[in-house]
Amino acid sequence: MFGKKNDPFPTGLEDPAAPFQGPEGAAADPPADPVVIEPPIRARVEALFYQQVNPARVTGLSRSELAIQVTQAVSQIVENEKIPLNWKEQSSLTRELLDDLLGTGPIQPLLRDPEVSDILVNGPNSVFVEKKGTLVETAIRFRDDAHVLSVARRMAGSVGRRVDESSPMVDARLPDGSRVNIIAPPLSIHGTIISIRKFSERGLSLEDLVSRNSASDEMVRFLGAAVASRMNILISGGTGAGKTTVLNALSGCIGKTERIVTIEDAAEINLQQTHVISLETRQRSAEGVGEVTQRDLLRNALRMRPDRIVIGEVRGDEVVDMLQAMNTGHDGSMSTVHANSAREALVRLEHLMLSSSGNFQVETIQRQIASALDLVVHVKRDPAGHRSIRAITEVIGIESGTIVTQDLFRASASPPGAGGGGFEQVRVRPHCLTKAAQYGLDQDIREILS
Repeated sequence: MFGKKNDPFPTGLEDPAAPFQGPEGAAADPPADPVVIEPPIRARVEALFYQQVNPARVTGLSRSELAIQVTQAVSQIVENEKIPLNWKEQSSLTRELLDDLLGTGPIQPLLRDPEVSDILVNGPNSVFVEKKGTLVETAIRFRDDAHVLSVARRMAGSVGRRVDESSPMVDARLPDGSRVNIIAPPLSIHGTIISIRKFSERGLSLEDLVSRNSASDEMVRFLGAAVASRMNILISGGTGAGKTTVLNALSGCIGKTERIVTIEDAAEINLQQTHVISLETRQRSAEGVGEVTQRDLLRNALRMRPDRIVIGEVRGDEVVDMLQAMNTGHDGSMSTVHANSAREALVRLEHLMLSSSGNFQVETIQRQIASALDLVVHVKRDPAGHRSIRAITEVIGIESGTIVTQDLFRASASPPGAGGGGFEQVRVRPHCLTKAAQYGLDQDIREILS
């Protein structure tokens, strides 16, 4: 810090307890509209600021206390150095410095932007965002590699994780619910890489999927009846295709009195129910101990009297326990898996089962999958960034060493649009009517598919 040894800011400033004000007593909250500051001027003020401030020693101050002192420090630098910055520009720069000291640095405004769904930092000079399904490069820059690493460490530290040479990979959930992945040198050749999937406070409903042309009315009505009938559902798709979004939407059809246990690596699921128990894995410590896997959590969840179990993404040996749970009374469970089609999703489960243990025979695995799952819902993102349900596939059984399926709904040749365009219903007799009949919903499904 500058000034006295133990003071966070220089001597000679105004009273630190004075109100955080702009000219003529106006509140000095930074302006909402973006303010453009010439890069050389910004760099000069920041350099002078950090010559006098040690960021490690401001952690004891609240944001409001720090805001007062940062404002005063910036004002004094501008005055002493005769830097041409007006009040709005000083306020904007103050906010950037506050974000840098307490938040996530230059990407903090992106976290506030409701239109941004993903933030991708590829080193200090390359920051991309996804807006409405399209990746675009921003003009945001970090000072240097050390600046990116400092922000990454602050983000990891906020959730009890750390980033260093002994622990260069972190996958965690930020306090606002956003999911962050960090990979640092020596694993990353071009500096620290930060990938953030933002958390949506308002989960989409099935009706929202229709209004966004992501599904037809008949499709969401059928899925609502399927969830209410406690069918076991697997949602498949590629990265960023909208698997978790569909999972959250389906949860709106679960009964309000049911007890749901969710299991994830980094919590993203935002179920629309009140009786939800959320469990999250834990990475091993730097000493190599303390790891808690999804399989560990799933085995424990079975002792928690769940009505339904929801696994954020099945990707390892937890698949064995998940299928066993679905086959032993935990109907209505759901999960997601990375795959390019519904058929490939089932093949993916076979491979995961074989990888988890060499004792399984292929036929045994197939029978377990076929008896556990009722539906596979495949979602896809097209080149324009539009996400939609492209198939609802029913799992029927085993025949000649193959899992037999049939599509109930699938993508049509026409583009997605209002009135169900882009989707078509396949005229087949659904085998899931037997399960729906147990809950008095078989006639509803018949009417939907008629």
